[in-house]
Amino acid sequence: MDDFQEKPTLWGKLKNFIRECIRVLRITKKPTKEEFWTISKVSGLGILIIGLIGFIVHLIRVLAFS
Repeated sequence: MDDFQEKPTLWGKLKNFIRECIRVLRITKKPTKEEFWTISKVSGLGILIIGLIGFIVHLIRVLAFS
């Protein structure tokens, strides 16, 4: 077992990050129209739900503390 390990330098970390970015970009693909619409609908629904929760909390706060 090697007890002495060199601390990665800034340049080494940067090279490793770039290598990982290139690896991710190689395995990604452009989504189909159906995938894009599904992702858009799910994201939009999530935004609406979070907005609705925020509105309800704000409404309760205004009504309870006014």
